[in-house]
Amino acid sequence: GLCKLYQLSKAGKLCVPAMNVNDSVTKQKFDNLYCCRESILDGLKRTTDVMFGGKQVVVCGYGEVGKGCTAALKAMGSIVYVTEIDPICSLQACMDGFRVVKLNEVIRQVDIIITCTGNKNVVTRDQLDRMKNGSIVCNMGHSNTEIDVASLRTPELTWERVRSQVDHVIWPDGKRVILLAEGRLLNLSCSTVPTFVLSITATTQALALIELYNAPEGRYKQDVYLLPKKMDEYVASLHLPTFDAHLTELSDEQAKYLGLNKNGPFKPNYYRYTFPC
Repeated sequence: GLCKLYQLSKAGKLCVPAMNVNDSVTKQKFDNLYCCRESILDGLKRTTDVMFGGKQVVVCGYGEVGKGCTAALKAMGSIVYVTEIDPICSLQACMDGFRVVKLNEVIRQVDIIITCTGNKNVVTRDQLDRMKNGSIVCNMGHSNTEIDVASLRTPELTWERVRSQVDHVIWPDGKRVILLAEGRLLNLSCSTVPTFVLSITATTQALALIELYNAPEGRYKQDVYLLPKKMDEYVASLHLPTFDAHLTELSDEQAKYLGLNKNGPFKPNYYRYTFPC
């Protein structure tokens, strides 16, 4: 949705101010990474009861969602490959111990494909035709556009509903590919989302709405804005008591040395929070 908002803004067709919550730190780094790190395993287990150890898995996309998925699968003993278009994300994947490949290079040997790109037609009919019997395809990224599901609804292929959200797509030679949630988001269709992460995201969204509603006229024009850093930090501080975490406070001398307000914000807007997987 965000890419469409930015496109409307660039074309001068955005009618109201909009707040980009998805790219705020408390959404992207927690919901997208930590939540998906748990829900990818939950969704796959609930639907297929697959054993992850030794399975060859391709994760398409190494953004925050992809990072969470790869970390979970690697910890379970899977052999994980990554596909990426971005050289920086690709280098991150390499440094995290994953082999970066083109999907066509491994399509015949992998057991599971997980899309996490936000794009469309990441997995095409031609690639689905070449997957091996019993392989699993699912989407953790964007709506139902990432897997070309429409191309599978043809007379020569048979669909067999095994259970809720699980379909076997059967080729004429008897090959079966397991498609989860008909290509929709796995974590929203087939697993639970931890309420703690939902609390972080909902708090961020609520503060964004309050900011837009209470802002004086003229502060926000018909454009897309990032959540102010101070609000991101406030959302994080509200959730720290859950862990009985105690923040260290800067002395006046330390704050002056760093050029910071003792109450934040503690990082500039360009700061890149790096979260280990």
